[in-house]
Amino acid sequence: MRKLASVVIVVVVASHAAIIQGQSLTITTIAGPAGERGSADGTGGAVGFFNPGGLATDGDGNVYVADTRNETIRKISPAGAVTTLAGLAGQSGSADGKRSGARFGSPSGVATDRSGNVYVTAYYGVRKITPAGEVTTLAGAIGPVGSADGTGSAAKFNSPNGAAVDPSGNIYIAEPNSNTIRKVTPGGTVTTFAGLAGSSGSADGMGSAARFNYPNSVATDGDGNVYVADRNNQTIRKITPAGLVTTFAGLAGARGDADGEGSVARFQEPLGVAVDGIGNVFVVSETKLRKISPAGVVKTLWESNAFPWSTVPLATFRSLSSVAADSDGNVYAADISTIWKMNPEGELTAFAGWNTGTDDGAGTDARFYFPAGAVTDNSGNLYVSDSANHTIRKMSPAGMVTTFAGRAGVHGFADGVGQGARFSDPAGLTMDRSGNLIVADSSNNTIRRITPAGVVTTVAGKPNVAPDYVDGNVSVARLNNPASVAVDHDGNIYALDVFNQAIRKITPAGMVSTLAGFLYVGTEDGTGTAARFNFPSQMVMDAEENLYVTDTLNDTIRKITLSGEVTTFAGRAGTAGDTDGPLSSALFNDPVGIAIDKSGNMFVVANYAVRMITPAGMVTTVAGISGAYGGADGAGSDARLNGGADLTADSNGNVYITDNSAIRRASPTLPDAAAIDHSFAPAGERRQFDTTGQSATSWEWSIIRQPSGSAASLTSTTTRSPTFTPDVADLYQFRLVARGSAGTSVTVVSLLATPPVPEPRRRPVRP
Repeated sequence: MRKLASVVIVVVVASHAAIIQGQSLTITTIAGPAGERGSADGTGGAVGFFNPGGLATDGDGNVYVADTRNETIRKISPAGAVTTLAGLAGQSGSADGKRSGARFGSPSGVATDRSGNVYVTAYYGVRKITPAGEVTTLAGAIGPVGSADGTGSAAKFNSPNGAAVDPSGNIYIAEPNSNTIRKVTPGGTVTTFAGLAGSSGSADGMGSAARFNYPNSVATDGDGNVYVADRNNQTIRKITPAGLVTTFAGLAGARGDADGEGSVARFQEPLGVAVDGIGNVFVVSETKLRKISPAGVVKTLWESNAFPWSTVPLATFRSLSSVAADSDGNVYAADISTIWKMNPEGELTAFAGWNTGTDDGAGTDARFYFPAGAVTDNSGNLYVSDSANHTIRKMSPAGMVTTFAGRAGVHGFADGVGQGARFSDPAGLTMDRSGNLIVADSSNNTIRRITPAGVVTTVAGKPNVAPDYVDGNVSVARLNNPASVAVDHDGNIYALDVFNQAIRKITPAGMVSTLAGFLYVGTEDGTGTAARFNFPSQMVMDAEENLYVTDTLNDTIRKITLSGEVTTFAGRAGTAGDTDGPLSSALFNDPVGIAIDKSGNMFVVANYAVRMITPAGMVTTVAGISGAYGGADGAGSDARLNGGADLTADSNGNVYITDNSAIRRASPTLPDAAAIDHSFAPAGERRQFDTTGQSATSWEWSIIRQPSGSAASLTSTTTRSPTFTPDVADLYQFRLVARGSAGTSVTVVSLLATPPVPEPRRRPVRP
């Protein structure tokens, strides 16, 4: 069975423009952290990373990051201040030099020695950065790849990756493409420590008799042992200082997630490995952070992609790549644009970069943690169930985010007013005709009601008892992880009861019954309890009061009449795909969020893309690209989403998305695009911005890339045609968000400032 994605996205369909077939949507971030990648130094969520690779720590508690796609090495102080240690963001190369004068080519691994030197692996060799910031090439050279041992430039590498340093100052390199572990002395002499170049396998043994299968990362302990994340063998290997290779945890070729001791445990492509001061080994795969005790017992500490019944704490990991541990017992993990920190007590926080949080505030100053449901009211307010914060948030039309009910970070069950109430992983939201919010309080196994004044009461279900499947009066009825809710014109509430594989009905008189489905997974259409679902995620009601359900693990959209008749509306059970076209041939891949706008268009989030189904039955992709995740704003296929969970629609034509930990808006795309009069000219010369296409009525300009040392600024960020005078010769990038009654556009324009042209020397005039 596939796992349900734990990243969460909610789309709410709100300008007065209608969305028509063939039109793309433009996505902008309106609350929570904007974007997800960048190169900015600073602290906390102001920092940008771009697919960071290796991590390392030093004795002073600093963390070093190989910021792979930015082509730089970053340093994070114990207080969380991020600086660029060496390299220049966006500039690839191989030049040695000092700090920003050096260049790197996709740096991937990083390690430190006891003297404060930093070692970096790039695609052709090993670089050394001294405490003074001088970058030199220790071993390897530009040219053909290879596996030759030797000293300095005589050695050859084939895309070396993870790096670690032993107590004697020797550097160990994981070389996935060669299936070897290389050893580099402080003087630059390279030998093959274990494995045989060009020969893959899983055999334990001494030195070259051992075999690896794409070893991705290495770590060393205080005794000089080397631990290897042997990615394609699904194992963690251990190499003694003498070169004896054994399998420490996992079983070669056996892929899985099971915790346990030694070969009983299972891994799915382990990517990063680290060792703390007491011999615990930490391992990351794409969505998991795990610990192996010195005795070889594997335990999962945090994960972001779990079965619904998992008891492991849920994180917002997107794609972990490496891990490091410091001398104080802290563990760090690199994500796509975030460095996570787990303290010795096991508490996980976003240490630097794009992050989650609980902060109220305006727009992108607010923070969320797994928003899971959304709905708008008649006044244009947006309500969000902030699931992992256990709260209900409210966002005004002006973009101000406040906490409407519940207390951030405190889960539990209590009726009450505002922050006096308690929730546990609230999920789907809807609104009844009286303006009350209806909440699927999933981990409390209850349905809650919140009045416009913030008074929270319980409608059905029983908290603090084992979940169950019981119809009857609300005093005895039981639910099991309700995830979505809808309300008909008569005030009946419908709850999508995920673990019971059923749709439940709650009447205003307090009677709970089963409308469709019954306990067991399946694909069958039918009436009432004869129908089957396979972990459905969300549902929505149309104007004729039919229910539509995203049947996630069946890859289908199901339709349910109020008499309980279930049919398959779109997709093909058991056939995952991203094909657009007529309903009869369109395919879906893990559909999750769903909404219907006032024109009858249906929106579905599936596989990181927003799909639209017209009333005529045509399916198109209107935002994002199926299978391509990220946080980029933009139009149509230029936009990226981080997941999918819930959708809702208002009457105005915009689509609001709660995407992982941000609230985003999707609107019909305007033709307006950023333009500049000269994109290549000397520093010190003023440049004029404008737009091609002038249908917008408001403009929001921002500088998204500015070189180190530049203090230049736009003359205005809110007019159509500001000016800008670059003061440093380098690359600048600017983003324009243009809005009008017909929609929104997001475009980026670049400016390359060259060194100023010197004044010509004048010859002296002879008398």
